[in-house]
Amino acid sequence: MNALENRPKITGVVLSGGLSRRMGGQEKALLKLKGKTMIRYTLEKLGPQVNTLIINANQHTEQYQQYGYPVIGDQFGNFDGPLAGIYTALSYSNDPFLMVVPCDSPLISDNLVERLYSGICNSKSLIAVAHDGERLQPVFALISNQLNSSLESYLKTGQRKLDSWYVENRAAIVDFSDAKEMFLNINTAEDLVALEKKL
Repeated sequence: MNALENRPKITGVVLSGGLSRRMGGQEKALLKLKGKTMIRYTLEKLGPQVNTLIINANQHTEQYQQYGYPVIGDQFGNFDGPLAGIYTALSYSNDPFLMVVPCDSPLISDNLVERLYSGICNSKSLIAVAHDGERLQPVFALISNQLNSSLESYLKTGQRKLDSWYVENRAAIVDFSDAKEMFLNINTAEDLVALEKKL
């Protein structure tokens, strides 16, 4: 039986709503890595693990729409950080859970969602966040849709820090120290070249 049938439905969102300042304003998700855009890697890896996929982006909408998934812009202004994109996705989705990943980490593991969902079940928390063994990886998280109003209230106070909101909601921390490569992300042109060599 398909594992997706044995758990609540999950919407996956790829966060691509930033300004890519360190890439000189180039849209990171649309940069090519070994002939394929970075967001293509992410969509292909995340797609089989969730029920629905959406893309959070505040520019280049037409290019993102070519991937065949809904593209939604931030409801709290534009370029307002990951939490604004997460809130927008929670508001858009009707599924019980939202799986959040960044657009610039193409090495997502095949069991990312499964392990985070186990973290939620084992802890009875409404959020599970990945930890690489050294630090929290806050944009790799599984979040219950029940927290939509909590996040809205938090954003309305002017706060934008992911970590603080997670602490407020007693997020479960899930150890991914055995899969550190998943968190390699591309912030500069040098990072892109280095990852191409690695692959």
